Amino acid sequence: MSKNPDKMQAGQTCCGFASIIGLPNAGKSTLMNALVGAKVSIVSKRAQTTRTRVLGIAMHENAQIILLDTPGIFAARKSFEQFMVGAAFEALDEAELTIHLVDAGQKGALAQNQMIIDKLRADSKPCLLVLNKTDKIQKPDLLALAAAFNAAYPYEATFMISALKQAGTQDLLSDLARRMKPGPFLYEEDQITDMPLRLMAAEITREKIFEQLYRELPHAALVETESWETFDNGDIKISQAVIVQRDSQKAIVLGKGGSRIKQIGAASRLELEKLLETRVHLKLFVKVEPNWMERPDLLRLQE
Repeated sequence: MSKNPDKMQAGQTCCGFASIIGLPNAGKSTLMNALVGAKVSIVSKRAQTTRTRVLGIAMHENAQIILLDTPGIFAARKSFEQFMVGAAFEALDEAELTIHLVDAGQKGALAQNQMIIDKLRADSKPCLLVLNKTDKIQKPDLLALAAAFNAAYPYEATFMISALKQAGTQDLLSDLARRMKPGPFLYEEDQITDMPLRLMAAEITREKIFEQLYRELPHAALVETESWETFDNGDIKISQAVIVQRDSQKAIVLGKGGSRIKQIGAASRLELEKLLETRVHLKLFVKVEPNWMERPDLLRLQE
């Protein structure tokens, strides 16, 4: 289901911004990584893992598609939650096109997404509906769901995908490329994100914390890269602080005899070495900062 955009002329470069919005755990970061073709946004089983907008750059045909991955949209109450939802809404203002990503297997998906649909209506920018995790729903129900969403809002096109399995993502990428406006590329063709390496390294460690402790530790951990030193032989020494709210959380991150933080550090170091293509010496330590979620100075570390 698509309203065909104008075709780009042969040899002409096109560029534009597209924001990805949706409920927590809709699969936005997984979709971002699939479209970019590399990992630029961390992924976790826990909802609300993405805390601020993450920029990823996808190249397809003659188009540079600048994607904005955003925190999940939900009814925020605390300062930290309001910060995340605010980042998602700000991304809508940055982009010319919106991708509304929906977990097709979620019970009551249309009702759950009503707040987002209301925001889209107020925003009035072109929007694509992308139904994700389609392996979780029978085809007749999937078609009925697509029809219900399109009755609720005039989407430009509808795609049915599995971001995790990268099924249908190339069709979406091709459609996005055709929708980009003629113009020069804004980033180098081999660049995949604008995220500073220090922040990306912190995000990788935070992902490993979620992977290993998502059942024990709530969204109370922040990772800050405190120092970064490059040696003459190309090795990199990184020191990171894992910030939690309570001593009990510190004990969870450390583990018995420091075993857990060693496992987290080892997993993070391996991924950092792949990213940086050099040997990495990673030092992690844990410190307690009560109520850091309410402190603007620490919230800004997410940006």
